[in-house]
Amino acid sequence: MSAAFYVCLVLWCLQTNAGPTPAVVFVSGKGNLQDTVAAELAPPENLTLITLNTNYTLSWDWDQSFAEGHAVNFTTQYVAKFKLKSKKKSPVWQTACEKTSRRSCDLTKFNLYYLGIYVLRVQASVNERVSDWIMKEFCPDKDAAVGPPSRVDLSPAGSGLDIIISDPLTSANSSMKDHIPELNYHILYWERSVDTEALETQTLASKVPVVTLSDLKPWTWYCVSVQSRYDFFNKESSFTSPHCVQTEGAIPWWQIFGYFLLSLVICFLFVLVILCCSFWFFKTVKATFYPSNQLPTHFQYLYDSSGSDIPRLLTPDSDSELLCDKVTVCPEPLVPEIHIPPPEALPVPPSDSSGRHSRQGSGGSGDSGVYSTGCSSGLRQPDSIQSSSGDEDSGQGFLDLEQVKMKDMAPGLKTRLLIANEGVVDMCV
Repeated sequence: MSAAFYVCLVLWCLQTNAGPTPAVVFVSGKGNLQDTVAAELAPPENLTLITLNTNYTLSWDWDQSFAEGHAVNFTTQYVAKFKLKSKKKSPVWQTACEKTSRRSCDLTKFNLYYLGIYVLRVQASVNERVSDWIMKEFCPDKDAAVGPPSRVDLSPAGSGLDIIISDPLTSANSSMKDHIPELNYHILYWERSVDTEALETQTLASKVPVVTLSDLKPWTWYCVSVQSRYDFFNKESSFTSPHCVQTEGAIPWWQIFGYFLLSLVICFLFVLVILCCSFWFFKTVKATFYPSNQLPTHFQYLYDSSGSDIPRLLTPDSDSELLCDKVTVCPEPLVPEIHIPPPEALPVPPSDSSGRHSRQGSGGSGDSGVYSTGCSSGLRQPDSIQSSSGDEDSGQGFLDLEQVKMKDMAPGLKTRLLIANEGVVDMCV
């Protein structure tokens, strides 16, 4: 039996008893031994849990020199610890992150039981090669950090302060007191001052979310910061950012009087502004709908006779005729002008037996040939004209005009009646 056989047998026994060791590859040829050692992948290192309330993130480190130029992936799994102790069946590992290139895995979304104990493991893989699993035990109740209060409100209560604390919240926005009933708060408060070295802080522990700080100075600024604590596992959160508020006290009388005067002035100015705005609005509306310029007098009939300022339309009905009077237009009557010479200049005409004066002229007719229109039926002989002969039988003057007829007289023409010395009546048109 050759020496090569013994060497192979020894190496096989060492690999079987010692566990994973660098693999040895033998290549035989012509009785010569060539071996090559290929190192296995190193597992992840420094498993660390980053936790806050119920937010859990597992992170790790890994030496990249083991797979230079190759992409490396990681797989993260978890299982409840009590399942590993079961002898009836092998535990079923739940995969949280599979073949991811990130060097962390978020476990928050799996809602791990806060009081449970879990075993976490991570494995690296490059191409077809895988590393060993590296494991870490995790108990949220013991290992998860507790966060500060989600909110702190301050309100003055006379010369004291009321502190209202909101519990830390889980990833589902519920109170952490659902998981940690013994959660309490550590309150730190101090008087605000410019000199930071002279600050004197005071502490107060409370298990209730509402705390009142009494015996403080009135009208003084105080700052408050709160911390969450879980004494069973000695967990402490960070302090919240300082919140400052001023305390109150008895208000002096001069300040009350000043506030009263200020309120009166503000009310007076407010009422004055309202009145000015109302007056301006009323004036604008009146000027718009009721202007000061009135209609001319010949348009006044358009308004209602009852005295209303609202104009009305004229309707073509029978009542519209009552709005005006009937007017009849006639031309100016023509009055003839008669020029009568004085009595001493007129000759005495002879009278006939009939007692009528004869007309002298070319016509021998007894009619004068001159007649008046329908509007003037005759001319009355003046009383001053009497017969020069003194004839008492005739009973009238020497000139007796029975009718003066104005024939075919056109309107607008002025007619003048002339009586000549011979007693002839002429019409000049």
